[in-house]
Amino acid sequence: MKSIVRIYSTNKKELQRFLELFFINGNIFDLSNNYWEKSYENPVEISDIAGVFTENHNHYPNCNMWVSIDNGVFININENNCTNFIKYLYERFPY
Repeated sequence: MKSIVRIYSTNKKELQRFLELFFINGNIFDLSNNYWEKSYENPVEISDIAGVFTENHNHYPNCNMWVSIDNGVFININENNCTNFIKYLYERFPY
């Protein structure tokens, strides 16, 4: 099963700015549904975007991150739970 990261926003330009800064490679993102989604084969890879997102959330207050590492279950990632979530990723998927 692939893990999923979704970032929702009420402000498409704000979401676009975050994605352009995080990926830094000129990707064009389809934000027609006011969210961005990416699947990850290795759930540990989510730790990078989760950490950057929460550290810079004050610059993107209209954005919210949701992560699924179990089929159909999404967890809201925020400043209060990000560190524990990342620790959990490395404990559950130690490869």
